[in-house]
Amino acid sequence: MAVVAEPTRNRRRRRSGPHARREARIGLLFVLPCFLLFLAFRFGPAVAGVLMSFTDYTLTGGGSFIGADNFTRLKDDPLFWDALKVTVVYTVLAVPGTIAVSVGLALLTRRAFRGSKVFRSVFFLPVVTSLVLAATVFVWIFSTGGPWSTAMGWIGLPEESWLSHDTLVVPALALVGIWSRFGYGMLILLARMQDIPRELEEAALTDGAGPWQRFRHIVLPQLRPALFFLAVIETTASFQVFDAVYTMTGGGPANSSYTLVFQLYDAGFKYFDLGYAAAIGVALFALTLVVALIQRLTIGKDD
Repeated sequence: MAVVAEPTRNRRRRRSGPHARREARIGLLFVLPCFLLFLAFRFGPAVAGVLMSFTDYTLTGGGSFIGADNFTRLKDDPLFWDALKVTVVYTVLAVPGTIAVSVGLALLTRRAFRGSKVFRSVFFLPVVTSLVLAATVFVWIFSTGGPWSTAMGWIGLPEESWLSHDTLVVPALALVGIWSRFGYGMLILLARMQDIPRELEEAALTDGAGPWQRFRHIVLPQLRPALFFLAVIETTASFQVFDAVYTMTGGGPANSSYTLVFQLYDAGFKYFDLGYAAAIGVALFALTLVVALIQRLTIGKDD
């Protein structure tokens, strides 16, 4: 029976090979339309934007090739450098703040307790809230006589609107950015923390390690890949900040909250200089890519 059964199993294996490949090809045929649509609507506009940055394209005409003239103009544009400075300052404030709050809340809600799911849902709620609607509320919060100004008066600081102050407007926008993003980071870190074996912390606790030592030597090294992911995602989102700026300040006062994406918006949809706007977008992409590579070499070099 064994001699007869062995060729039978071999024939079944030989039949399963072509059959599996045929099923894989059929599956690819079903995926192909979605993949082509993804290429057309995701990478198509990106490639078109890069090509447009080398033209003088406007809505009223043009479109001729002008080489790197838009980038030369960008290099000599003081407004671009001011917008870059504002964007970098916003990113430096928003990204570490978002990650720090995300880590703190993930640590707070990692253990199951009565109402823990409710807390997690409440903390995640800002992520799914319309930022334009939330920014409208924050305009009132930061206004003169609003809750934030009143709280500042309680601790002896001037009771003035941060949105009308050329130095405090970017920190105010960064606070809104942190509020709108910390729930996403909390969710990512919480998922990673729940995969950490509890035996490691219990062993450290037995050896007399305190909460900070357990976090520093056990939890934090395990979070490194998730922190790298969050750093890249949050940096990219901060470089592209627009809706909060548009709703709360309009780039003011005196361009003190004028970001790169806001300049891109003005160039493309206010002055209809689409070639120059595309050049700003390419410069923003290059800047984001360089920062992501730096983060890869520092935070994520061991992953």
